[in-house]
Amino acid sequence: MSHTTQQRLAFNEPGWLDTLAAWLLGLLWLLPLVYAVWTAFHPAEFSTRFELSAPLTLNNFRRAWEAAPFARYFFNTTVLTGMILVAQLVISTLAAYAFARFRFRRRNLAFALVLMQLVVMPDLLVVANYKTMAQLGLIDSLLAIGLPYFASAFAIFLLRQTFMSIPKELDDAARVEGAGALQILWRVYVPLARPVYIAFALVSVSFHWNNFLWPLIVTNSVNARPLTVGLQVFSAVDQGIDWSIITAATLMSSAPLLIAFLLFQRQFVQSFMRAGIK
Repeated sequence: MSHTTQQRLAFNEPGWLDTLAAWLLGLLWLLPLVYAVWTAFHPAEFSTRFELSAPLTLNNFRRAWEAAPFARYFFNTTVLTGMILVAQLVISTLAAYAFARFRFRRRNLAFALVLMQLVVMPDLLVVANYKTMAQLGLIDSLLAIGLPYFASAFAIFLLRQTFMSIPKELDDAARVEGAGALQILWRVYVPLARPVYIAFALVSVSFHWNNFLWPLIVTNSVNARPLTVGLQVFSAVDQGIDWSIITAATLMSSAPLLIAFLLFQRQFVQSFMRAGIK
């Protein structure tokens, strides 16, 4: 092997700098979580100093749970994310199937209009969405929070691309067996697109579980507030800021997502790889 070839191979191989950079990025990502765990499980006086002999306590979680109606917030957030996800999957599946397999006038134009949603920031539509919810009489309700997100251009795009990659011979074989359009969709397309559904579900649930601005604007009472909006009670200046309670409340809010990721990490990664999401 020539010297030039060896240099090229050495250049293409990941070096120690790449490994070091990956570890540094991982530590930067992990440090806030480590601080939150340390502060939540120790008394308030140890929130700014690290001592191995510091006593452990669960009092911060008890005080956080008593300071806000967390049971109601968890219920609202679970119902909200589930409602949005189901609506997105149903609407996106039907729309993607129509764009992928049906021929109709202005199909490409309609699909281009759908994709325009990807380039419009949701924050730009806050005023328009609020006026719409007020006209419908839905202010301060879970439906008002979820309704603007029921149609997802991202999901439509992913599913359309997946459906277009499925051979049309499967459609013909199903029609020979007497299956209709919806039966073909349910029995052929949906099972083959399972990795895409799982990958999108992870993105949707994580986003809407942590969404803050729109729920803050459109809700006024505990009955409709999700976890992210409920957490703001702990940062009220007039009550003082106790970082131990704030981190305990934050861990309780993010615990379901963290536990789900740790339990199903392999399935998560495989779903994203099969769906082609980087």
